[in-house]
Amino acid sequence: MKIRTAIIYLALAALTGCEPQPQPGQLPVEAPDPSSAKRKKWKTGRYGRIVGAKKQEAIYKPTPLDSLSFPIIDGGAIEALQQNMKLLKLARGRSNYQVGDLRVRHQELKDVTAMLAAWQHAQPFGLEKYLNAYQIWGRDQRSNVQFTGYFTPVIKVARKPQGAFKYPIYSRPLGWEGPLPTRAQIEGEGVLDSMGLELAYAANKVDLYYMQVQGSGFVEYPDGTRDLFSYNGSNRHPYLSIEKYLMERTDLEVPNLSMHGIRKFILKNPALMDTILFQNPSYTFFIRQQTEPSGAGNVPLTPGYSIAVDRRYIPLGSCLLAAFPIFDNRKQRVVDHEYRLLIAQDVGGAIRGPGHVDFYTGIGASAAREAGNLKAYGRLWLLLPPKTTPKAVSTSLQ
Repeated sequence: MKIRTAIIYLALAALTGCEPQPQPGQLPVEAPDPSSAKRKKWKTGRYGRIVGAKKQEAIYKPTPLDSLSFPIIDGGAIEALQQNMKLLKLARGRSNYQVGDLRVRHQELKDVTAMLAAWQHAQPFGLEKYLNAYQIWGRDQRSNVQFTGYFTPVIKVARKPQGAFKYPIYSRPLGWEGPLPTRAQIEGEGVLDSMGLELAYAANKVDLYYMQVQGSGFVEYPDGTRDLFSYNGSNRHPYLSIEKYLMERTDLEVPNLSMHGIRKFILKNPALMDTILFQNPSYTFFIRQQTEPSGAGNVPLTPGYSIAVDRRYIPLGSCLLAAFPIFDNRKQRVVDHEYRLLIAQDVGGAIRGPGHVDFYTGIGASAAREAGNLKAYGRLWLLLPPKTTPKAVSTSLQ
């Protein structure tokens, strides 16, 4: 009841532009005292990893929220929070989640979303009275979380095979008996040909590959019209990184192992195309739609705020505070971290464990460049209302 009162109070303050006045039994919301702020300064390596951090004993560690900074809740954040409330309402069947010894109630995710939305177009202060922060232990149990980027590509296609448009984009084969074929069997041997599964034909096989890795994409026909091809399942073979394969090939000189660099290398060496792409047996099927790009939470994604997570460790609909890496391309290193509000609204085939999240950058070429340049480390805190000491149960989410 106390958290609901706080949400209503903060909403009134945000709408009227007035500072909330304390009610009986409620602490006042005060402006921060800069002299008492204790902001952590981390010593980090080239890619943003904390140097010399101690191991966490639990997946989530309580962290004083007033020791961190909070960004302004701008228009983009409000859009993401509004979509998040829709996501949480769609998932109303869920009641609670368990991550290690931290129990998260579905209603708490709604309360946090509503509270942050109340601070629209303002920088929140006094949130430590209404929210707790829990730092996830990351990939190495030392709080280092890897941030990578993903986007919604736009690729050129034709409705029928013609000229350069010769690479089929398939829908999922229904009623298939036994294990589904690998990428090499589908693209190299044509085992799905003549089954009527072709949705369109791409002119560039590498672009099609990266659309599959992203999980969805816009296709553009010669007349300029577009369709959204959304994720329609996979062949359930493991995702294997072609980046890792190229890194291990000492006989090949790939100057840049980013998505853009690999694409450029393959297009210059077409004889190696299948050899490289077939290293990843995982294959994504699509379905034609005419809506906005949506994540696993079935709501549109917001560039700069939506992230893909492993929901065994971060429940969909969670609001998180991130120390986001700032990479300087000239110096080729992480030069700083900035605090950002991020929201878990998607999942990804390559996102496994508590140490990796994928940051959604948007649609098209500029979003592709931003996503391709992002591969560095930062920190991540789950935001929840205050609660009693969590029940000690060591199980992961289902």
